[in-house]
Amino acid sequence: MPTCLLAVDTATEICGVALAVDGHVHIELILNKGITHAQSVLSAIDAVLKISGMTPGDLDGYAVTRGPGSFTGLRIGISTIKGLAFATEKPMVGISTLEVLAHQAPGTADLICPLMDARRDEVYWTLYRRGTDSMTPIVPERVGPVTEVVGSIQETCQFIGNGVPPYRTVLQKGLAYPAQWTGNELNDLRPAVLARLAWQRLREGKTDGTRTFEPVYLRKSDAELHRKGRSAPARKGS
Repeated sequence: MPTCLLAVDTATEICGVALAVDGHVHIELILNKGITHAQSVLSAIDAVLKISGMTPGDLDGYAVTRGPGSFTGLRIGISTIKGLAFATEKPMVGISTLEVLAHQAPGTADLICPLMDARRDEVYWTLYRRGTDSMTPIVPERVGPVTEVVGSIQETCQFIGNGVPPYRTVLQKGLAYPAQWTGNELNDLRPAVLARLAWQRLREGKTDGTRTFEPVYLRKSDAELHRKGRSAPARKGS
């Protein structure tokens, strides 16, 4: 029997859904129309299932990007997949957005830097080492100014992600080594790559608990920072 998996990405302003059967992506739907994920994700899932002639009960598992990314987007995508997995009693798999970007990088550089715009003049980033048939993370995922990225790279590196266009000039001026730049059409995360990675993990039994799965934000939300600022005691002399 073929193994079917539905993957959803809502980590950025783009909403993506893909259906993989035995590791081969049969359908990929990407929406970038300026509508909210709350309006689009269920409609996108329904469209993919209708095209494939399937129902949620026909699926063997689900996948979702776990972050980092948009706080609201991640919550919508994750809550949708958790709800479907719980209702159908099927397993779910969460994959890092930065890991997906690293795997879709098409260049030849051994070092890959997935880079996502985190707003506030910061980026979400990490570094991966490309092997013959593997992709190995070599630094923890983190958030910070792009100057931290520049200071961490000591060899030719390929950059990929929606953080590349706004910071490419800064990177070019700061890097001491050649850089490879991914075309803009590949800087957006592809749900097809998410589906292939998740299908492999599903096959290996590396699933996440539906009740315990949580997004990875890497930093506190604006609302949390605001509450913390209001609750902090006033300093003497202020």
